[in-house]
Amino acid sequence: MELAAQTFRVTRADLVRYAGASGDFNPIHWSDRVATKVGLPGVIAHGMFTMALVGRAITEWAGAPDAVVEYNVRFTRPVVVPDDDQGTEIEVTARVREVAEDGLTRIDVTAVCGGEKVLSQARATIRSTR
Repeated sequence: MELAAQTFRVTRADLVRYAGASGDFNPIHWSDRVATKVGLPGVIAHGMFTMALVGRAITEWAGAPDAVVEYNVRFTRPVVVPDDDQGTEIEVTARVREVAEDGLTRIDVTAVCGGEKVLSQARATIRSTR
């Protein structure tokens, strides 16, 4: 079973807010000059911010934050955020892998930005609240 896709827009302003909340002011998240100097294609979103957006989708599918029992990802590609008002989008989809007898649902999650998967081995275990 496929779960309804969710899309999240990410702008440079979001990165500034996340940096302030997390304390991660690494210039690869706000300076094109620094990001390209270290070999990145441009400013990239914080990995944990990307993971949090995907976690928001999982929480929505689960019906409540405390229904998320487990959540794991591996980062495969950075989310490049252009310096414009549009930013970029991350599309999150998932499919149910298993509904266990104990009432837990295991889902495989996919996060795509610019046509590329940005996470691999993204999986969650949820307890349905609906």
